[in-house]
Amino acid sequence: MTKQEKVEFVINKLEEIYPETPIPLDHKDPYTLLIAVLLSAQSTDKGVNKITPILFNIADNPYDMIKLSVEEIREIIRPVGLSPMKSKGIYGLSNIIIDKHQGKVPQTFEDLEALPAVGHKTASVVMSQAFNIPTFPVDTHIHRLMYRWGLTNGKNVIQTEKDAKRLFPIDLWNKLHLQIIFYGRQYSPARGWNLENDIITKAIGRKTVINNYYKK
Repeated sequence: MTKQEKVEFVINKLEEIYPETPIPLDHKDPYTLLIAVLLSAQSTDKGVNKITPILFNIADNPYDMIKLSVEEIREIIRPVGLSPMKSKGIYGLSNIIIDKHQGKVPQTFEDLEALPAVGHKTASVVMSQAFNIPTFPVDTHIHRLMYRWGLTNGKNVIQTEKDAKRLFPIDLWNKLHLQIIFYGRQYSPARGWNLENDIITKAIGRKTVINNYYKK
């Protein structure tokens, strides 16, 4: 297959498997999504969704959040991991959102990435899922699959994002990045990977990936 044929195959197959793409992190508005995405770093969506109802029942907006101390936030979010850094980030960004953005989550990459504990991927998810602005957030699943499919060189997530944006139509970015994540979790995980179940990689995967799999 040519690279363009691979792209079309991926788009069609993912749309067939995942016609609907519900956002996996529970939230009700841009602020609660931002907090949920921040909490999801090196954690699972399932784990985050267990903690956020507890946190948001106490503080689901920046004004209530800053009434809590960093220590109180840390104690609530402890189960998701990295709680010292995440609690400081949540408290700090809540103050900035109030002081600089009238209590509302900003809608630009520059402003989002200026918030404590908010990196490019977190900002991309918020821009995509909260504000419907075309972005292509790259997580470990997308980085892994883009390499397995021969659509990027796998050097780093920055290059993977550039390649994804170059190859896939912009009007599909927001849905497609979720479809790839869902597919990676279900059919093409990093551990316990079974190529026979991974229909996309088996059909279009780069030869070195497939050959190395069968050499195991």
